[in-house]
Amino acid sequence: MDPYELATRNTVEVVTDEELRALIDRPVRRVYTGYEPSGEIHLGHMVTVNKLMDLQQAGFEVTVLIADLHAFLNRKGTMEEIRETAEYNRLCFEGLGLRGANYVLGSDVQLTAEYELAVLELSQAITLNRAKRSMDEVGRQMDNPTVSQMVYPIMQMVDIATLGVDAAVGGIDQRKIHMLAREHLPSIGYPAPVCIHTPIINGLDGKKMSSSAGNVISVADSEEEIKKKMKKAFCPPEVENNPVLEILRYHVFPRADAVAIRRPEKFGGDREFAAYEDLERAYAAGEIHPLDLKTAAADHLIDILAPVHDYVCSR
Repeated sequence: MDPYELATRNTVEVVTDEELRALIDRPVRRVYTGYEPSGEIHLGHMVTVNKLMDLQQAGFEVTVLIADLHAFLNRKGTMEEIRETAEYNRLCFEGLGLRGANYVLGSDVQLTAEYELAVLELSQAITLNRAKRSMDEVGRQMDNPTVSQMVYPIMQMVDIATLGVDAAVGGIDQRKIHMLAREHLPSIGYPAPVCIHTPIINGLDGKKMSSSAGNVISVADSEEEIKKKMKKAFCPPEVENNPVLEILRYHVFPRADAVAIRRPEKFGGDREFAAYEDLERAYAAGEIHPLDLKTAAADHLIDILAPVHDYVCSR
């Protein structure tokens, strides 16, 4: 795949396409995403991890912001609790294959006078209503938001300038914050970033993914747990809103040359697919049983996550 194809595969939006193409032509190009250290790394996080690995392969320098102060502002725990999680999360990302990236702890760069002055300057330009709307999809307990959560998106904007990146990656739930950055960063002398948005995938039950709901597979899950969870996963005959197909599309195919469906000859025998689109068409046509699809997804996830356990335990 060429750099543009790598940068855009499995995305739902690029703002803007023309700017991304121009960026790819530069000899040096930098991209970042941020993660709140707030628990186990799971399939939801891995969508952007996979995209950052694509961008590395496309020639981008990747920065990962471990956003401990953002997690604190978003009511994810005490600073002590959050910092304990931060290093573990970094090891998980590296174990998943995101190595050679520049890992930055938020509190190491966000407490300078220059950073704080930029936050205060932008806070004069952004209304409270706009800040709240930008947080609606990413904030915790937004029915009764705190002032700290209104500071959150402004800090995220200043992160882009402070880290000196050309592009920002995030789930589509980050879009409103990214659009604020594109609109307001030029006012403090920093160009509008290219924004690359990935989808928000469903949980195993077909509903919103949430660790508290227990509908996720995390990097800490054992082989037996993965098989058990996948066997119970919602897998309708339809393609739309099918979490098992989403796992294969966003997690397995970007990392595997082909996906094999193993089954007895009396049920059609083994089949191998080199592209997700071919597997999706076969499933939609009823050529693959849901249980066989779940088994294939589970087997591949076990292979993907096994190195994480080894990497984290060796550190």
